[in-house]
Amino acid sequence: MNEKIIGNKPFPIPVVPAEAVADAALDNCSSAEPFVLMVLGDSMEPEFIEGDIIVIEPEGLATHGSYVMAWLDDEWIFRQLVGGAGDWKLRPLNPKYPSASIPDLSVIKGVIIQKSQPGRRKAAKRYVE
Repeated sequence: MNEKIIGNKPFPIPVVPAEAVADAALDNCSSAEPFVLMVLGDSMEPEFIEGDIIVIEPEGLATHGSYVMAWLDDEWIFRQLVGGAGDWKLRPLNPKYPSASIPDLSVIKGVIIQKSQPGRRKAAKRYVE
């Protein structure tokens, strides 16, 4: 287990699967509290690479072009929202992966508002002003 020293005592930092973090974050945070996740996989390259940290705003405004977290087919999915009323799609940036059609925006559970690379503060990028 990872440990961080606080004062003179080690403080354990639990390592848990991303699914558990996302579920807990959405269930336990008030709707106004953003949370962070680490990008895994290559479906959103080149904009988001594995290891990037993304900040999700659960109450963010999802519009055409927004990067979003969605609950689709009993799993979490990180994609770009494209289209308009009656014709929404969740599109990966990497063309190796398929887009997913969605009937409406009810599957959207949060909007990505910022990304950063661990250990590189100046590498942060905001997506919402």
